[in-house]
This record gives sequence, C-alpha cells and structure tokens, in this order.
Amino acid sequence: MSLSLIPRPEYTQRLAPYIDRNIIKVITGQRRVGKSYVLRLLMEEVKKQHPEANIISINKERSEFRNIRTDEDLALYLKPLLERPGRHYLFIDEVQEIRNFQLCLRSLLAEDECDIFCTGSNANLLSGELATTLAGRSISCEVHALSYTEFLRFHRLEPGTESLQLYLTYGGMPYLAHTGLKPENDPFEYLRNVYQTILLKDTVARENIRNISFLEELVHYLADNVGNLFSANRISKFLKSQRVELNVMTTLNYLRALANAYLIHRVPQADVCGVKLFEVGEKIYFEDLGISHAIQHFDFRRDIHKAMENAVYLHLRQQRYEVRVGRLGEREIDFVAQRPDRRIYVQVCLTALAPETHEREFGNLRAIKDDCPKYVVTLNDIMTSADNIGIRHLNLVDFLSTPS
Repeated sequence: MSLSLIPRPEYTQRLAPYIDRNIIKVITGQRRVGKSYVLRLLMEEVKKQHPEANIISINKERSEFRNIRTDEDLALYLKPLLERPGRHYLFIDEVQEIRNFQLCLRSLLAEDECDIFCTGSNANLLSGELATTLAGRSISCEVHALSYTEFLRFHRLEPGTESLQLYLTYGGMPYLAHTGLKPENDPFEYLRNVYQTILLKDTVARENIRNISFLEELVHYLADNVGNLFSANRISKFLKSQRVELNVMTTLNYLRALANAYLIHRVPQADVCGVKLFEVGEKIYFEDLGISHAIQHFDFRRDIHKAMENAVYLHLRQQRYEVRVGRLGEREIDFVAQRPDRRIYVQVCLTALAPETHEREFGNLRAIKDDCPKYVVTLNDIMTSADNIGIRHLNLVDFLSTPS
C-alpha cells in the first residue's frame, strides 16, 4: 500500500460533513504531523463528491507561492481563478505565513465565492487572527502526530512489545514511514531537522524571540523533565543554574510560544472534586515522543516511564479529551480526562507489582468517590483487579490500542 493512500479517518470524518457549508474549515497542529496530508485527503473527498469542482491549492511552503505575502497578494492571486464558472474550493496550506490572511478570507466568506479549507501551525490561528475576525464562522480540527494504532497502520506493524518500543522511541511523525525506523536510517536526524524548523519558523520568527540560546536550553530542560511538576519557582532555580539573566515572566512567555507552536502541551492541575484550577504547578508533555527524544538523548531503561506517561497523555488528546493533572488532597491523579459525554481517570506506572506501588496507584483511584471509569496503565504486568472493583488494570499496548 502506498503511503499516499493510507487514510486518517479520525480527522477527515470530522471535517467532511462541513464540505459545501459556508464556514471555514481550519486544520491546526504542529508542523509535519500530517496537516497537509489531511488537507489532501479532504481535497480528494471534494473531487469525489464534485468531479467538476474548481480546486485552488496554495501551499505556502512551496517557492511558487512565495509572492503571496499579504491578504492583498492573496486576493489578487485568487481574482482570475474565481472568475471561472462553477463552484470553487480553496485549500491553503500554512495560511499563517500570509500576513492578515483573515481579511481576505472574511471577504471570500461574505461573498460565498468559494468553500475554504486551510491549515496552520500556530495556536493563535484560531485564538487570535481568525477567531477575532471570523467569530463563529470557522470550525477547527487539531491534528496530532500518529497515534499508536495509526503508527501500526503506517509502518505495517502488529501490536505488541516490539512495535510499542519503536513507537515510544521514535514517536509518530508520519514521514518516518518513508525513511524507516532502523537505526542505520537515523530517524533522529530527520526529527532534529523538524524540531529546528519548528523552533526557528514557528517560535523564534513568529514570536520575535531574542534569546535563542536560552530557548534551546529551556526546551532541553523540558524534554528532560517530562511529567514533572513545573512551576515559576523551578523555572527560577533552572535560570540560576544556567547563570541566565532572564526574568520568570519572559520564560513563561517562551513556554507560551512553544505551546502555540504545538511543540509542547502545558497541563495544569485541577481539583478532582470540582473544576478549580491550581495556579501553581503544571506538567509538560511533548506533541511527539520522537522529537522530545531527538532533543534529549533517550535511554529506554532510564526514560521509559516518562515516555509511557507522555504516550498516555497523547492518546487521551487524540481521543479529544481535555486533560488535567488531578489533585485530591495530598493525592495526585496522573490524568483527569474530560469530554462532554465522558470523564475518566488514569494512573500510569512502570509496574504495580510492588505492594507500596500497587497501593499508591490503585489507592489514589479508590479515593475518588464517583462511578467514572478508572484505569491503571502499566508496561507489561500481569493484570490485577480482584480487590479493585471499578478499576481496570491494562498494559500500555492494550490501552493505546482501544478507544478510552
């Protein structure tokens, strides 16, 4: 099977119903996670539904479109193309590279001149430019790196210990299906190149960051502290250890910039019994496991727990949950995941066989007095549940292979 034919229905099925509706379809996510590919799949769906459709495709990463720099350039480029008879479908890849793009899109939407689809690699695409100008006139879909089940599909692998280790090591960037995962192919070289592009184009250039060397040090620090509580105090200590004269607020702005580029996810703490968010302390997870390991040398034995926790977080986000770190008195719940129709609790540990670990992981969940599903996820333990009614004990392969 050609890579170009591998479907990603998790995303296309969410956006396909909006074809021919006068609303902008926006695909967001980290660079190179497959937004362009999803856009192409939607283009093919339009062609299937409307064989005579006039398709206009603009990819701002290609040199032929470098002269489209502003909304006015975009309008001039589109004018003769929109004069052709028939229904028009406009696909713009990396639309944030066009200054004030939202002004042109608003005009096109008002005139109902074409059906509009676009992608972007910055969270401000919706929270800033597009949301302000086109409030209520756009629908968004956040695309993630490959889930474990997608990873199996793209690499033609079977679920199990070997494929799980590959996934936890190299992550889910789709293009690795072309390069291969063998060490001699050096997948990390590709991942380091992707990381540098995200850092320079989507963070430094877009956010006007001046201290690039510290930004890189900060990312290394985050990669080394995945799943650890992160606070202004810890940032301050880190700054002092690096002998960097940079105030905490600037560092927090750097974190915001990294999150806007989808390189990292900032996960706050919340009270399990209510909706209160704690102002102090959050955890950091990376959008792609492989990129975090390309940044900070990955030792499977030493770092396996961090990779497991990051993988579980990504699985929950791929399942469209809003995720928080739970706090119940002095107890910590690794993940409290909420959707409009469902709420679940998840604990992650390498093994729950030791009595003290078993009591901590299962005991924390038993302390939650509601009927929502609860999970303890371990690497490859023998499953235990006799004394933990209502708590499912799953190995990581099974948890990542099934909807939660």
